[in-house]
Amino acid sequence: MSTNSPEKKLFLIDAFAIIFRSYFAFGNNQRYNSEGVNTSVTLGFANTLLEILNKQKPSHIAVVFDMPGKTFRNDMFPDYKAHRKETPEDIIASIPYVKKLIDGFNIPMLGEVGFEADDVIGTISKMAEKEGFQTFMMTPDKDFAQLVSDNIFMYKPARSGNPAEVWGIPEVQAKFEIERPEQVIDILGLWGDAADNIQGIPGIGEKTSKKLISKYGSIEELLKNTDDLKGKQKENVINFGEQGLLSKKLATIELNVPVEVDFDAMLIDNWDEEKLLAIFSEMEFRFLAQRVLGVDIVKIDKASAKIEEQEVVSDKKAKSAKPKPSTGQMDLFGGGAIETEEDDFSEDEIKTIEDAKPTYQLIDGSYEITAFIDKLTKKKSFCFDTETTGLDTQVADIIGISFCWKSGEGYYVNIPEGKEQEIMNAFKDVFSNEKTEKITQNLKYDINILKRYGVEVKGSTFDTMIAHYLLEPDLKHGMDYLAETYLNYRPISIESLIGKKGKNQLSMRDVDLKKLTDYAVEDADITWQLKALFNKRLEKKKVKDLFYDIEMPLVSVLSTMENNGISLNSETLNDFSKELEKDIEALEKSVLDQAGKDFNVGSPKQLGEVLFDELKIDEKAKKTKSGQYSTSEETLTKLAGKHPIIEDVLSFRQLKKLKSTYVDALPAIVNERTNKIHTTYNQTVAATGRLASVNPNLQNIPIKTEKGREVRKAFVPSEGNELYAADYSQVELRLMAAMSEDENMVAAFQSNQDIHSATASKVFDVPLEEVTREMRGKAKMVNFGIIYGISAFGLSQRLNIKRKEAKGLIDEYFKNYPGVKRFMEDSVDNAKEVGYVQTIMKRKRFLKDINSSNAIVRGYAERNAINAPIQGSAADVIKIAMINIHTAMKEQGLKSKMLLQVHDELVFDVVPEEKEILPALVKDKMENAIKTIVPLTIEGAFGDTWLEAH
Repeated sequence: MSTNSPEKKLFLIDAFAIIFRSYFAFGNNQRYNSEGVNTSVTLGFANTLLEILNKQKPSHIAVVFDMPGKTFRNDMFPDYKAHRKETPEDIIASIPYVKKLIDGFNIPMLGEVGFEADDVIGTISKMAEKEGFQTFMMTPDKDFAQLVSDNIFMYKPARSGNPAEVWGIPEVQAKFEIERPEQVIDILGLWGDAADNIQGIPGIGEKTSKKLISKYGSIEELLKNTDDLKGKQKENVINFGEQGLLSKKLATIELNVPVEVDFDAMLIDNWDEEKLLAIFSEMEFRFLAQRVLGVDIVKIDKASAKIEEQEVVSDKKAKSAKPKPSTGQMDLFGGGAIETEEDDFSEDEIKTIEDAKPTYQLIDGSYEITAFIDKLTKKKSFCFDTETTGLDTQVADIIGISFCWKSGEGYYVNIPEGKEQEIMNAFKDVFSNEKTEKITQNLKYDINILKRYGVEVKGSTFDTMIAHYLLEPDLKHGMDYLAETYLNYRPISIESLIGKKGKNQLSMRDVDLKKLTDYAVEDADITWQLKALFNKRLEKKKVKDLFYDIEMPLVSVLSTMENNGISLNSETLNDFSKELEKDIEALEKSVLDQAGKDFNVGSPKQLGEVLFDELKIDEKAKKTKSGQYSTSEETLTKLAGKHPIIEDVLSFRQLKKLKSTYVDALPAIVNERTNKIHTTYNQTVAATGRLASVNPNLQNIPIKTEKGREVRKAFVPSEGNELYAADYSQVELRLMAAMSEDENMVAAFQSNQDIHSATASKVFDVPLEEVTREMRGKAKMVNFGIIYGISAFGLSQRLNIKRKEAKGLIDEYFKNYPGVKRFMEDSVDNAKEVGYVQTIMKRKRFLKDINSSNAIVRGYAERNAINAPIQGSAADVIKIAMINIHTAMKEQGLKSKMLLQVHDELVFDVVPEEKEILPALVKDKMENAIKTIVPLTIEGAFGDTWLEAH
């Protein structure tokens, strides 16, 4: 998988795994400085850190150490790790130098007495996942595979000349032949681990453990089915079953370690050059000092000159494009001739095109195309996939279309440059035939491309990406992942055709036609095979109606909206940018004046020193293990009011982000052909069913602050028209009332009361007319907080009140809305029984951790059990409304256009003659999207800008 840097990318390095690997990589060619100190470990660790920082570009990083002494596993099994060999003295002696090195890079070092580094990394990884991080656990230890999820990966260092590996869910599934990464624990429980003295069950090795867990799912289920086994294996499983269960416990990584976690401290910061120079000098790493710091260290004697020479060789190898077998020197992630343990797995038999030997044909030239179309029109169902020059459907040109209607066979229609419209005209009747089913992976992309050439896709459609999204909303839905997971097949990579990103990357038009044919038709072939699998599973999981009645009809709606685009007044944003620049400069000057010194306001480290060391705003502020203070937004918000500089810093950051993310960025992405902004809507991102907007994300345009709202002023209607925005009023609370059937809440909505005032009246036990603004504000926070399973602690933090008061508010809320409490409890209980919750339209959210023994993980799943049905139902409602509005507008031949969907809001471009018709149509379709005991209501308005309409 790609490890290109997302916004929040965390690397957690297993310190001793890299230390041992660094040492043994040099084998008999250990490195020493002129004082006789072994430098192999420190050099290997330095190269490892530089590789990660320079190539993987994480936003956050930390190194985790095992702490001295026994762990809780020794209490469970006193002989745990009892057979481990003594650690070489050179490794023990190297640890202080490694820690100096890490400190020089300003990277926090973590660990917890009584736990292993595995447990600390596991705990932080799961916490980071909830905070929106993509986490890479850097270790060769196979045990970590149990933690892999959509956003947690193993980063397995290179060995024996092979490059580093990244294991995500499909890699773990493939390596261990299992459905879920958690089942790695069961495999280890059966197989055991000689290195840790985890005994497993005698006679069961790697292959057998995989087969047994693949068949039975867990050790517990295996023990229930021992009658299926035979001979010695049956005898061992019965006699050593308890040992297997103990081994499973020992192999389970603890996810509730009480480690102090400060993600701000893990932010990549400038390294400390003085500290690095000191350690490089002590280790006599002259070349590293030149490369990293740009300085020469003191002259070294002849012995250390040899070291420098070796370091140059090592560095050249690291920069070579193609990994080479180790020669005893330390590559950046290099494995050496000697390994510490057997931690690799043989590659599973995943098939490729070389194994499958399919029959793929090239269709080229007008005669062949005419004959092919004649054949295609006779098919009741076919799969197709467009090949283009890029990913942006507004500018990419089509270069070919692949077709498949039988597994292992397919056709690629080549479309030469300049012949696009001519050939696409020939296919118009094929795609508009309503009697033919069309199957694709990512249908919206294909129909957007075809629309550019006047080709409309009609009739029944099946999108395998959307189908899998409904089947497994929390997993990935890309074709490569689906092919490997469900077909045990690895598709041809795009990089093998056009190369990696960069100036030397080829255009798809430059690819050899034979290679392009195989690549393109393979996609259609895979999609054809996946459709057969997914169609049955949609029926089995009872989401077929959701697929055909909502998600598939929505594709054409979103396609139309994306192609419509929305106009942007770039001049408005340009003027606003200049205004913001002045505001930012004024805020920066104010901060510097109050600080009484010049410093980089954008540097968290420097800012922390000013706020807490010099201004002493918070005497209790503590430095993290990285040696710097936290200056996160959350931290500073809590200090608001203690010093004027805090407000200025927060405003400075807010305006800087607003300017760079929206004000300066939006004009640059206006499409030159249409002179509009075209966002892309993604149906398969949010597990709740919510739509996501990308390139650009128009759903995240700020609305809560005055400056943020100014951005919406730049979004304008087409010339002569007006914008109309319609927004559901408190749709999630209304759905909560309807789904819980709570009498008091339902009555409040049916009588058109302000729900927050009504709640305040009940919670504070005052007449409705005596509810104060403060009471209503607290009630509003409780109303929305309850949907997300808020705790007394969470509510106290949001309202800045004592926990006891917050608990009282929640208790009063449930006392007055007992139906809501019952609904929440029933949702959690039912999820624990069946493993999922569902929306009004039967959209399922699977909660694999709902019965977890880990209280933190289980609590997160329980909150999702409460929130997902409500948030997902709100997503269902607006999707239905969009489909019905789109259909009605087409049937009535309206010229107005639906442009945007932003959470619970729809935005339209309205022609003058339809100013009375459209609002009535929208109101009808939105308020009657579903039938419910609680009325759904909308608020709508016209305006010359999006801000005015909203």
